[in-house]
Amino acid sequence: MKRMGSCLIVAIIFLLLVVAPFIQISDATPGEATYKRLTNAANGKTDPSLLKKLNFESKKLQWKDASKDEFIGNLRIVKKKGEDSSKTGSWVYLVRKLSGDLLILSVPENIDQLDSSSPYFNLDSAFESKTLFKLKTMEKTIAGETYTFAQLVEMPEQLLMDRLFKICIILMLFFVMVGMGMTLTYADFALVFSKPRGIIIGQILVFGLMPLLAMIFGRIMGFYENYPFIFVGLILITATPGGVTSNLMTYYGKGDLALSISMTSFSTVFSLIFTPLLLSFYCANMPEIIIPVKVVIQTIMILVIIPLIVGMLFRWKFSSAAKKATPFFSALGIIALLVLIIAGILSNLNIFVDTARYGFAFYSVIFALTLVGMMLGIVFSKIFGIDNFQARAISIETGLRNSALAMTLALLLQDSMGDFFSSMFVTAGIFGLVMYVSGIISIYLYQYILPVETKSLE
Repeated sequence: MKRMGSCLIVAIIFLLLVVAPFIQISDATPGEATYKRLTNAANGKTDPSLLKKLNFESKKLQWKDASKDEFIGNLRIVKKKGEDSSKTGSWVYLVRKLSGDLLILSVPENIDQLDSSSPYFNLDSAFESKTLFKLKTMEKTIAGETYTFAQLVEMPEQLLMDRLFKICIILMLFFVMVGMGMTLTYADFALVFSKPRGIIIGQILVFGLMPLLAMIFGRIMGFYENYPFIFVGLILITATPGGVTSNLMTYYGKGDLALSISMTSFSTVFSLIFTPLLLSFYCANMPEIIIPVKVVIQTIMILVIIPLIVGMLFRWKFSSAAKKATPFFSALGIIALLVLIIAGILSNLNIFVDTARYGFAFYSVIFALTLVGMMLGIVFSKIFGIDNFQARAISIETGLRNSALAMTLALLLQDSMGDFFSSMFVTAGIFGLVMYVSGIISIYLYQYILPVETKSLE
């Protein structure tokens, strides 16, 4: 039984390596192929004049006999690197149906000068959420490729429920982080002086090992080339800090809870630097992906760091009230995660039909990440002479993540990044479910591979 952990790691990695070449990766949908063609042109990998050609040809179309269409979708811009104005003609506005079909939007000149009578007025605001489009469509072949062009008939209408969902998620995460701050004291951060090895090794594993594993597994399984936003989702979830779940699992796993809380505190603060840094580092050479680093930093600052400080200040000023409120906020953290996952899955049920995208390779990688991460947390803890009591906490902190934060980031970034299949959100959400399974398995294994004396638990 003592060798079970290492054998399990070897078995999972072997399984991934063996089955990877035989997994069927579906061809890109026509919409994805068009999007990739345009981003390659925008990044100079193919003829960059394609963007100007599309804009030019769209303005020559005769829309009188065009067919009408109405659907819910997303708005996206593809623009040539270094171009900050649509006046150059190197910006292409795209409308994507939820089914994946992509349309080139014909945009009038001087779009920024149009008044509220135009259906194109304040068009850029439609990036923020799913939108109801009413437009005319027609096809035209350019440079040997057939494109579907569209012209707006009415101003795009942002869906109320989609906006409310985002607002609720943002508020829930904000108050969850306030609650986390209420549980923290100076002693939690001062623990680094009494238990430096555990905290330092924990941070290295959280921000060093896990994103590296995500990159390796993502490349082995072909996500980097075929489904880049799943790859980004893997990096995103592994580049986020621990959360309430890791502390809860450490408690039930009879690990060092004080160390777990301290590691979560430090990783939460460090996420302001490491989350955008790791996303940029591992996704820098992906032509379809542009990481909005500034937005990531701003989001973490507003939804993580500031509420954490607010909670700590409340604990400092009103210690008794903070202690009484802690159980409520702890429960809110779990509820917020479940609401995010359930609501996210229900609103994206159509994408799970794509079993080539979300099939064996997808679920096995996520399961492997959580379980292998926790097992390697044990291995590295023992290499550096850390006792079993602390090793349990480090193991759980390594494999579990603040999925609510990752899903919120994905939700806020997906439209502007062009993640039309919500792959980042789905990846973070499934990770949030699977990590409970891996956590329970690990807690069961701890009694055999990390036995702890009764006095350590007191």
